Amino acid sequence: MKKELEIKPSKSLKNGKKPVKVLGPIDDLAKYVRPDWWKNLFTSLYLKTDADVVEDQSITSKEIDLFVEILKLQPDDRILDLCCGHGRHSLELARRGFKNVEGLDRSSYLIQKARHTAKKENLTVKFREGDARKLPYPADTFDAVMILGNSFGYFETVEDDMKVLREVFRVLKPWGKLLIDVADGEYVKKNFQPRSWEWIDKKHYVCRERTLSVDEQRLICREVVAHVNKGVLADQFYAERLYTKDNLNKFLTAAGFTELVFEGEIETDSKRKQDLGMMEQRIVLTAIVKKEWSPVKRKTKAEVKNVVVILGDPTKRDPVKPATVFDDDDIYTVDQMKDALRALKGYNFTYLNDHDTLISDLIKLKDKIDLVLNLCDEGYFNDPRKELHVPALLEMLSIPYTGAGPQCLAICYDKSLVRGVAREMGIPVPEAVFIKPEDKTFEISFDFPVIVKPNFGDSSFGITQRSVAYNREEFIAAVSEIRDKFGYDKHILVEEFLTGKDLSVGIIGNPPEYTVLPITEEDYSTIPDGLPKICGYEAKWLPDSPYWDIKTIVADIPTETYNIIVEWCVKLFTRLECRDYARFDWRLDENGVPKLLEVNPNPGWCWDGHLAKMAKFAGLSYSMMLGGILEAAEKRLNIHKEEH
Repeated sequence: MKKELEIKPSKSLKNGKKPVKVLGPIDDLAKYVRPDWWKNLFTSLYLKTDADVVEDQSITSKEIDLFVEILKLQPDDRILDLCCGHGRHSLELARRGFKNVEGLDRSSYLIQKARHTAKKENLTVKFREGDARKLPYPADTFDAVMILGNSFGYFETVEDDMKVLREVFRVLKPWGKLLIDVADGEYVKKNFQPRSWEWIDKKHYVCRERTLSVDEQRLICREVVAHVNKGVLADQFYAERLYTKDNLNKFLTAAGFTELVFEGEIETDSKRKQDLGMMEQRIVLTAIVKKEWSPVKRKTKAEVKNVVVILGDPTKRDPVKPATVFDDDDIYTVDQMKDALRALKGYNFTYLNDHDTLISDLIKLKDKIDLVLNLCDEGYFNDPRKELHVPALLEMLSIPYTGAGPQCLAICYDKSLVRGVAREMGIPVPEAVFIKPEDKTFEISFDFPVIVKPNFGDSSFGITQRSVAYNREEFIAAVSEIRDKFGYDKHILVEEFLTGKDLSVGIIGNPPEYTVLPITEEDYSTIPDGLPKICGYEAKWLPDSPYWDIKTIVADIPTETYNIIVEWCVKLFTRLECRDYARFDWRLDENGVPKLLEVNPNPGWCWDGHLAKMAKFAGLSYSMMLGGILEAAEKRLNIHKEEH
């Protein structure tokens, strides 16, 4: 070992600081790297040596542009910037309106600097000092975790790096995303500079030595930082693990992550254009967490309502879905719902989706159930005609539940019956004819265009762009497609095709206490000319369809039209015995007259469905929407948890 050269205290050291110990030439840099080098390296000096990147706002802004796009981040997402340093990425996200950003780093100095900046700019970001191997957050907290700026791979062992990944896996929600921005190990091995020096500013400069570890898995670095007047300020050593695409893939897979995607590479464009070291070329990798939600611990049994949530059975065939099976989108939708329910206080949720054991499960739980949240819109055994069977079963077991009863579901499943009830009430409906399964010839008494659709069913089953017919030949072809392609062998409804605004109305509550959500309309401006303006099967299930990008917006309709539609919806809600929530679909004719298309008791509850969109326009979160349905049922049923 070379003898240490000690700089004698100068005038600049009268403040009591210890003199800097400087080493001469060294044969083995690795011997001087402390296992916890990262505890002391990240100080104000780090912000000087790396300022060409970490203090360049334009670089940070471009990186956030990229990361937001890759992760599809939304303003309400909970985001953790892990190993955040002085918070440059966290702060930039907050400047852009992201409301739930947190940063964690081991460096007390950098965290304090981040907090100071946030306070100065009045930004809502939470910064915390902590160890990435043991995160101070509950399970299932974040929608996204980002490890940026080559902040992964500091620890001495791969086991410690694995601890970081497992902690990230734990704190991410199901379907949460991880983004890692890390040095390209293969590139670094081939291109690192063994020796370099550069001016940091007009007074400071840094000399660097680098070498690979014996196993070539780490890059060992030495930095000697000096001031032109004060001499050497630091002689410091550190080492970072070199990850390649291949071993990152294996490593994250072993930690439980799935759907790994290498999004590309970042080449840092520093204004200094000198020694960028490991920041010169980086890999950007994303991965997804697929797991079950962790149990939520509630205070005491007496303080919560026990709610059982009944869902469709993911193991069984579902004829409404394109592939007739539950896929990742369906599982994601369920997980989003569970996340929203977890945010509701005062409830303990249990989920039942095995229809083979549903009856016995309900019997076992009966005495512990305060309420069932019936979200089984697929129907018993995923048979849409058996949607009414679930509430019927609950009534036989004397278990209270949310939503419509069996009779309401039976009537509203039959579009023709709903039309009859509406006409009886003086509510306008489109002209229509009814085609029986045995009919071979068809006559219609009104003009084209017409729309052909199954009389029974939901989720726009059987309704495509070819369902709109402009002549008799297209009309016959539309009937044949529903019967042959979709295998539908029951009654068909043929209605005049209305060309006005396509409207939807949502109600949560029960008259006289109810909320009418903002009326929405479908924005068909992106639909190519020549295609009918409808929101059918293709818009809901086929991503490659021109209908996939239809947007839902707040309806722009005259006040008198709004008032009469709401009046009719409330009357239908009561007459058809809807309960707790419902959705009503309308369309205006060419003269602006609203006509009822259908009534949806227990409408789609998914996070991106029509009801959730209406709730968002009303300023209600997805969680608040589901909570509103529960509260409506509790008021209707007069459910109060007894205090013990």
